[in-house]
Amino acid sequence: MRLYKCLNNQRFEHNEFALVPLRDEDQFSIMRWRNEQIYHLRQVKPLTEADQKNYFDNVVSKLFEQEKPSQLLFSFLKNGECIGYGGLVYINWIDQNAEISFIMDTACEKDFFDYHWSNYLTLIQQVAFKEIGFHKIFTYAFDLRPHLYNMLLKNDFIEEARLKEHCNFEGKFIDVLIHTKYADLSTKS
Repeated sequence: MRLYKCLNNQRFEHNEFALVPLRDEDQFSIMRWRNEQIYHLRQVKPLTEADQKNYFDNVVSKLFEQEKPSQLLFSFLKNGECIGYGGLVYINWIDQNAEISFIMDTACEKDFFDYHWSNYLTLIQQVAFKEIGFHKIFTYAFDLRPHLYNMLLKNDFIEEARLKEHCNFEGKFIDVLIHTKYADLSTKS
């Protein structure tokens, strides 16, 4: 298992779930999920195996060598099996904040989205607040998936901003929602 230099702990657990540093063995499952769910991602075109291999070889591998990487990516495991991935992206080490990224196996979306998303949020908060000591984390999401926002609110995130008609989606301008959670001072101790 590769290790992030900036983390003392490399494995975060909650219930039957765990986050571990992004594993090479999960790259093509991740590629498939990203291509299946491209409609809600900031991804311009479907990924090829060559694209994915290049990304893992030339971007992901370098993240582990950096003291303050621009992103921390994890495989999201349920009972040891990868069912998603995500992490902290667009990290601002000076201002102590980062955007949350997450995508799960498309097959889990319909029936288990709320459960997996909520457990993932619990784990990524362990990384951001307890391990790193960030001030806040946030999501940046196209206004396409109302169930996403409901679970953020249930997990004590606040809708901090709505950017009106911010993105052109299939010829129509749609809003972008930003949900934020600030560190609870008691989690930093």
